[in-house]
Amino acid sequence: MDKTKRIVLWSGPRNISTALMYSFAQRSDTKVFDEPLYGYYLNESNADEYHPGAKEVLNEMETNGQKVIDMMMGPHAADVVFFKHMTHHQLELDRSFMKDCINVILTRDPREMLTSIAKVIAHPKMSDIGYLAHLDILNEIKTLGQEPIVLDSKGILKDPQGVLKALCEKVGIPFHQKMLSWEPGPRPEDGSWAKYWYDNVHRSSGFSKYIKKDEAFPTNLKPLFEESMPCYEELIIYAIGD
Repeated sequence: MDKTKRIVLWSGPRNISTALMYSFAQRSDTKVFDEPLYGYYLNESNADEYHPGAKEVLNEMETNGQKVIDMMMGPHAADVVFFKHMTHHQLELDRSFMKDCINVILTRDPREMLTSIAKVIAHPKMSDIGYLAHLDILNEIKTLGQEPIVLDSKGILKDPQGVLKALCEKVGIPFHQKMLSWEPGPRPEDGSWAKYWYDNVHRSSGFSKYIKKDEAFPTNLKPLFEESMPCYEELIIYAIGD
């Protein structure tokens, strides 16, 4: 009988998902995987035309989405495996594997997220940021009869120990104090895209204190913000913590 506990994080971009992956990587019982569906996503969409480093990702990663799922659901030496995914990377894959996973949604206030992603992708679309895809995942989780587990990035930064303790309890693993800090710099699990996206987490040694952003919001992204905000409001109903 396969006793491996598979935690699947469904995140949007710029949502401290890498910091959360680094947190789980501190556990001796856990193996982490960084966005294993990214190659599939770039191969099956036009995102390779504007994502930095896309050619390198396509050259080095598995682009067959079903093979990635087979890897996820296959044997693993660790007791716990943690898969960090961008929600929108799943595209049209068969989601039946989700019934045998612990599915966790990570979201962020669209105003803060869109201001951040615009520094890397100047003109993001809904298909780049995953809010509608998050609602699909939320509905899938409910259909499977699973309790929705939702994390809000701000909530984690305001109370990392409290939120991580609650998360560990929900997924059925003990909380480890070591999950709150890590050595600065890259990790071997980082994807090749880390040099474009992971500067902040590479400079960190733990979860940064939450500071409300006072940057001007990009005017061109206001329609996308208005489309995203109702999705976010529906998600945070289920969020752990404040």
